[in-house]
Amino acid sequence: MRLTIKEQKMASILGIGNALTDILAMLPDDSLLSQMKLPKGSMQHVDMETGDKIWKMLKPMGVQLVAGGSAANTVTGTAIFGMESGFIGKVGDDDLGGLFKSDQEQYGIKSILLKGVNSSGRAMVFITAPNAERTFAVYLGAALELVPEDLKPEWFEGYDYFHIEGYLVQNQATIRRAVELAKEAGCIISLDMASYNVVESNLAFLHDIVEKYVDIVFANETEAEAFTGLPPREALVEISKMCSIAVVKVGKDGSMVKSGDEYHFIEAWPAATIDATGAGDTYAAGFIYAHSLGMPLKVCGEVGSIIAAKVVEVVGTKIDIPRWRAAKKEIRELICQNQ
Repeated sequence: MRLTIKEQKMASILGIGNALTDILAMLPDDSLLSQMKLPKGSMQHVDMETGDKIWKMLKPMGVQLVAGGSAANTVTGTAIFGMESGFIGKVGDDDLGGLFKSDQEQYGIKSILLKGVNSSGRAMVFITAPNAERTFAVYLGAALELVPEDLKPEWFEGYDYFHIEGYLVQNQATIRRAVELAKEAGCIISLDMASYNVVESNLAFLHDIVEKYVDIVFANETEAEAFTGLPPREALVEISKMCSIAVVKVGKDGSMVKSGDEYHFIEAWPAATIDATGAGDTYAAGFIYAHSLGMPLKVCGEVGSIIAAKVVEVVGTKIDIPRWRAAKKEIRELICQNQ
């Protein structure tokens, strides 16, 4: 099935997800992870007491604060591409909530940021040498308070795309209400699977949502395997039977996209990788942007690959201006070749 946007105009996208601030810490070794009982490479949810304790340990280290969250990262990318972009989330009445709001305003994102009772969510990201492996300790805080009753139908009206992050499944009722409203508004719905442990813990729910509501699925190889029980290539085929477009990313080896009988393998764009944080979120932004322009499926994957290659060259999820310029030039040339 060919997905099309409603009008020939610059398309618009609304995202929903956990409004988190990424706290990035570069570690020389694993000793601090062991001290905090965080398995290297894992994504652990922590309570307020543990989250505050880790935050106090990190403050003297000269950490980097960056507004993050998977869906928020994606809509930041689409906003920079020129798409009208919006975001729904919940923050606390604190400095981190203010930072998150001002960051979205800086990129022209139309934010609907509700105020929660708890402090703002934060993702403490530990990047360890020598392979820039990431370990997450996530305190969701106010982000966890987003409930179905918060959502209003008019927030979804006029948007062409609706993008959800799998991390939001801690509240299944909120996701279900969101996709119902997005479907009623006529949005093309995309889902980023987020993490293999999220998929494993919510398997039946995610299958139901994908089969009933989702048009585009983004997954990496471990998420795809958790979702289907199959290796990447076979998982791609299985997922493509449930939705219009399936995308499985295989890290430095590239990505695969499938829609109906159409299949493409896309090589990863060359990059000097130092931190893979946000690569999947940024890939989704590039893919959706190219899709909104009516580009062929292969080109959508290539645009995702180009922009993902830029974000892995910086620490965190924010691509610097020179790299954005280079990416836009490469993407313009690619799109011109396919018009």
